[in-house]
Amino acid sequence: MPDFNRSSSEHLWQSLSLFNIFRLLIVIGLMVGAFLLTGESLLERDHFWVVIWILGFYTLCGIVFAFGIAKKWPRFDVQLSIHVLIDVIFIVTLMHLGGGIKSGFGILLLPYLAGAGLIARGRMTIFHAAIASIALLCEMLWSAIHGDLVSTIPMSTVFLCIASFAVAWLAYRLSRYAEENRELAERRSVDIANLGQLNTRILQDVSDGVLVVDHQNLIQQFNEQAVRVTGVRADLGGPLAADFPELAGPLQRWREFPELGNSELVQTAGGRNTLRARFVSLTQDSSGNVLIYLEDMARLRRESQQLKLAALGRLTANLAHEIRNPLGAISHAAELMREEASDDPLLQKLTRIINDNSLRLERMVKDVLELNRRDRVERIDIHLADWLANFVDEFRQQEKIPVQLAIICPPEAMVRFDVGHLHQVLWNLSRNGWRYCLKQDQSLRFSVSVFRSAWMLSVTNDGPPVPSDAQSQLFEPFFTTESKGTGLGLYIAREICAANAALLEYQSPPEGGACFRILFGYTDGEKI
Repeated sequence: MPDFNRSSSEHLWQSLSLFNIFRLLIVIGLMVGAFLLTGESLLERDHFWVVIWILGFYTLCGIVFAFGIAKKWPRFDVQLSIHVLIDVIFIVTLMHLGGGIKSGFGILLLPYLAGAGLIARGRMTIFHAAIASIALLCEMLWSAIHGDLVSTIPMSTVFLCIASFAVAWLAYRLSRYAEENRELAERRSVDIANLGQLNTRILQDVSDGVLVVDHQNLIQQFNEQAVRVTGVRADLGGPLAADFPELAGPLQRWREFPELGNSELVQTAGGRNTLRARFVSLTQDSSGNVLIYLEDMARLRRESQQLKLAALGRLTANLAHEIRNPLGAISHAAELMREEASDDPLLQKLTRIINDNSLRLERMVKDVLELNRRDRVERIDIHLADWLANFVDEFRQQEKIPVQLAIICPPEAMVRFDVGHLHQVLWNLSRNGWRYCLKQDQSLRFSVSVFRSAWMLSVTNDGPPVPSDAQSQLFEPFFTTESKGTGLGLYIAREICAANAALLEYQSPPEGGACFRILFGYTDGEKI
């Protein structure tokens, strides 16, 4: 409401300024009339030069009024009343010098009163009409006292007084109606602006990517999620086919044949992401503006998988404890059989198979139990430069690595993470990276950099990249390319990162090799 009041006050001062301009234009018109249009009748009058002096004084008053309006002093009501009083005196004086009511100058009071009524507030309009009426009656009385009965027409003066009140009141009502409409329009504009901001906020918070295109397939709006799932930041006002050619065809088919369905699977540029594009018309038919929802199928699969794993989590946690006891008995029995069958190669081979698979089951049970503890997070501030140097030293000693590993980390890099969880995730990534690299100096590199105003830790090796057909399954549980692997390492690492408000993802560097990076402060690709 204070904004409305401030806007209304400015509007009143602007109106008063226009009223003053109108006053100066009247002076110019009267001067032109006095010198060019009146003929000899006015030039022969004794009052001609008096009128010219009055017009000059009135012009000076208009200039003084302009300065008062610019300084906004005195206050608006006082200024308006002074303006109207000077106007009434000026017009009634001209009317008297021109021959009274018959001169026609009195009719000029009506536009002045109408203008004042359009910008006045409260009962000021009636007050201004009363001033004009009193001035007219005084002029008539003055003429009657001095014997100028020819120029005195009482009924004309009375009608002009009545017209003054009528015009003032009508102008006031019109101004109130206009003011109410203006305030309503301002409120509506504020509501529309707030609604636009709300829509923009909702659009940005939608979990799916959203594009808005018009009837010419020009992009009008998009959210950050659309940038993430497509990898393209479109130009507003640009054609859809230029930035998203994979969407232009499905959209055109839907516009032509909406009965065939409003969704279609598309591949993003590079084929790394599969999206389900869903088209929703913002008009009654499909030829107008369209909302395009882009659902990341990989995210949908992850969410579906999370639901399934959540249901299985409680079961596997209990089963893991129960499996350990018979598994220990099997391993113990296999050891006894190997001792008894030391001279039988076949039994030795069978017991070795039993032991290997028992160890594999033991690792799987351990991983499942570790996954069940991922919600026990104690996040603290970690200075990555010192912590990473200590970690690399420990990793080289434990894995007996003879070569140097590269570390690039700004000294000011600091993240919030559970220390044990970070150690577990980075150990898993480092061991995988060392297994596949060329095992030379700096074949395994640890680098910390800024990504979208947050820190990012990259573990890069110079080995072969992950095949494109396996990249979509890297973080799925029980997916492995090794016969002895459990397939839970990367899945558990990603779950631990998610529990610590971070994101673990794979990237193929342009120079070759493989890179896993941890984006701190991100959840599902969105910065928190």
